[in-house]
Amino acid sequence: MKLTFLTPGTGSYYCGACMRDNALANALIEAGHEADLLPIYLPLMLDEESDGLGTDSPVFFGGINIFLQQKFSLFRHSPEWFDRLLNKPGLLRSAAKRSHMTSARDHGAMCYEMLRLDGEIFKKELGKLYSWINDQGRPDILCLSTALQSGFAREIKKQWDIPVVCYFQGEDSFLDSLPDEYRDRCWELMANRCRDADLLIAPSKFYARLMEKRLGLDEGAIDVQYNGINLDGFIERADPATPAIGYLARMCAVKGLPLLVDAFIQLRTALGDANTQLKIAGAMTEGDIPLVDSLKEKIETAGLNDSVEWRPNISREEKQSFLSELSLFTVPVQYDEAFGLYILEAMAASVAVAQPNRSAFPELIESTGGGVCVDIEGPDSLALAWKDLLVDSGRVMTLGEQGRLGVESQYSKDKMRDSFISVMESLLQAKT
Repeated sequence: MKLTFLTPGTGSYYCGACMRDNALANALIEAGHEADLLPIYLPLMLDEESDGLGTDSPVFFGGINIFLQQKFSLFRHSPEWFDRLLNKPGLLRSAAKRSHMTSARDHGAMCYEMLRLDGEIFKKELGKLYSWINDQGRPDILCLSTALQSGFAREIKKQWDIPVVCYFQGEDSFLDSLPDEYRDRCWELMANRCRDADLLIAPSKFYARLMEKRLGLDEGAIDVQYNGINLDGFIERADPATPAIGYLARMCAVKGLPLLVDAFIQLRTALGDANTQLKIAGAMTEGDIPLVDSLKEKIETAGLNDSVEWRPNISREEKQSFLSELSLFTVPVQYDEAFGLYILEAMAASVAVAQPNRSAFPELIESTGGGVCVDIEGPDSLALAWKDLLVDSGRVMTLGEQGRLGVESQYSKDKMRDSFISVMESLLQAKT
């Protein structure tokens, strides 16, 4: 098969959807298929090599270009050399670092136009995409990395008679954050555009059922295909002399970083733990710095500076080394997480996880046996859950070992690839 993935990049930090698409494309290529990753909006930030991302592949619908074209009609007719200038990776990455400066209203207007996509605003950008795909060879199947791209489904089908597959990956929290004037319009339009896709896929049963309800779809309308990771390089954790709780995700409030810090302070003060350390790693953008600085001040006030480590924007190798140092792992997210690749990564390093008893986490933990789900009502309950686990090192080791075996058997990139191929082959057969 020949497959093309339209994958939105972040330009400045790692993203679960990008990492999933890259791992899947690499696994497909290893199995003899053709798979191309086409970056949308911004360059892809990947933590491993990519066989599907061509060195000469441009960024389509470049973030600066579409921002200008959406706001000013003059730029919808700008020459190609000018567009290429604005699509330079360095410039796009610089813009991405300052994306927090873009207003919520701008995000709403852009989201609506990208879902609509059948007007004149982005006609030029669609033409560039069609031309590139024609030159490279039409794929058998085109995959959209997120339902926020579902506007492409109808337009692609006007060009080629090929199936379009649309993934879901956390769209609800983004849409719900839009200004009132755009929120309901974007939800309604996405529900309409998703019906143009031949197949809808969510990474968990939880998220499939959630989005079916939010979009007014029949139960079962969204298929479930679990994500997988490349297990190369993950090492079994050492048994640290000093217990350590770890966090590996973007350093932001919605991922629960303030709750994590408050729980750690509670563990070390009110609950009398004198030794456990806290290790925090993950993406940190310019927009995240004020929050991180405020949390560092809180930790200093509590007298725990020497017990907390911060490791922003680490590489894949640094990530794997970081995970091997942990006793427990927690990312106490504050929204309905569609999946959570970081959970698989922690388990792959034999680290037991303690996650909120919500979202996709119960599915992942039940299927692997690699941790516990906690009813987190605040920092007190999370701190108590940590304390109960830390006093039983044998249980923590067993959970970690179970998690590693579970990920190896159910969430490897090869497992993801084989499941994906089976579904895609059925889709192609149904179209003939």
